[in-house]
Amino acid sequence: MTGANSRDRELRERAEAVIPGGMYGHQSVALLPDDYPQFFARGEGAHLWDVDGRRYLDLMCAYGPNLFGYANPEIDAAYVRQLGLGDTLTGPTPLMVELAEALVGMVGHADWAMFCKNGTDATSMALVVARAHTRRKTVVRAKGAYHGAAAWCTPRPAGVVDSDRAHQLFCDYNDVASLEAAVAQAGDDLACIFAAPFRHDAFVDQADPDPAYARRARELCDATGALLVVDEVRAGFRLTRDVSWSRIGVQPDLSSWGKCLANGHALSALLGGDKARAAAASVYVTGSFWYEAAPMAAALETLRLIRETDYLERITALGARLRDGLAERAAAAGFGFRQTGPATMPLFLFDEDPDLRKGFCFASEMLARGVYVHPWHNMFLCAAMTEADIEAALDAAEGAFGALKRQAGGLPPVDKLAFLSAGAR
Repeated sequence: MTGANSRDRELRERAEAVIPGGMYGHQSVALLPDDYPQFFARGEGAHLWDVDGRRYLDLMCAYGPNLFGYANPEIDAAYVRQLGLGDTLTGPTPLMVELAEALVGMVGHADWAMFCKNGTDATSMALVVARAHTRRKTVVRAKGAYHGAAAWCTPRPAGVVDSDRAHQLFCDYNDVASLEAAVAQAGDDLACIFAAPFRHDAFVDQADPDPAYARRARELCDATGALLVVDEVRAGFRLTRDVSWSRIGVQPDLSSWGKCLANGHALSALLGGDKARAAAASVYVTGSFWYEAAPMAAALETLRLIRETDYLERITALGARLRDGLAERAAAAGFGFRQTGPATMPLFLFDEDPDLRKGFCFASEMLARGVYVHPWHNMFLCAAMTEADIEAALDAAEGAFGALKRQAGGLPPVDKLAFLSAGAR
């Protein structure tokens, strides 16, 4: 897909001269099949166009920010209107108050909101607030869970020193005994328990939260005076219109939000209850662009669509149709094909594929047929997708499974597996 004379290849070569590694973070060339494009020209609705003009149905949704479609006219109109009035000003506009009021009105546990830019900002702020509230240091979180790219939580060790990772204990997600053991080890120094809405670690099957695990996390925080943090950055508003653990009757003290909060415009948030209000007021957290008004205008329109449309029911139904159709086609081709996680955030993994050969081949074959999937990271559905899009994805999958079956005996090794397993998302 990225031939020697392609625009994408030209940009890669230029990038290598001025950007370390040519690319970084979650879009690193080491994390995807070699034929995947690195540079894109535009997006509209559920589709992306790469710089060489190829169009894809995008099942990554920009790694989550696209909830209502790229270039959504209502959301982007609100953004552009505010740009004409002012964006980065000496202080915030009234939109910040309106947005905080809207979120407090929608999210059951929330009494206040603070705004930032990235998910890592929001999770790091949650940690600081929890430590300020409890005057303790230790955080308990699940092994393999992704909470951002700051030094305290980045999955890759380069440049990180032991003190960056100090005062952290780990448990196994959904394992009550493991959670209890970590809390016991923390003793009277437990500041907070961090939890993902569901297990969405890379490379392994996703899993819904066990209600017993979630309830026990709440009980342990109540018993010790620690705060319970649910990290909604990835899953927020894709499972429910409230905090995700509300579906199983558990409310956190703090929740971090990002990605789709403003449908792709840069904005994230920390929400909290009155218990932690004084601590949140006491910490110093800020950024030059945290008060930008245009993303807040986009977020208000995004929240309106979340409240007033059936987007969640539609993407859930589309996800179920995709899952059923893929299962049928995989079985017909003779593959063990695991689909885990919520229907709105699926992960695809093959049985008997320890080095991801099948997964990388399948992803490349889907890409060649106009569907952008990921070989080891969870994907996302957006409200701009249609039944016709799902049928097109299933047609592509039928062809991709057939191509994989023909190549199964001679698939090349995935030579980047060591890099991947060293701690990527």
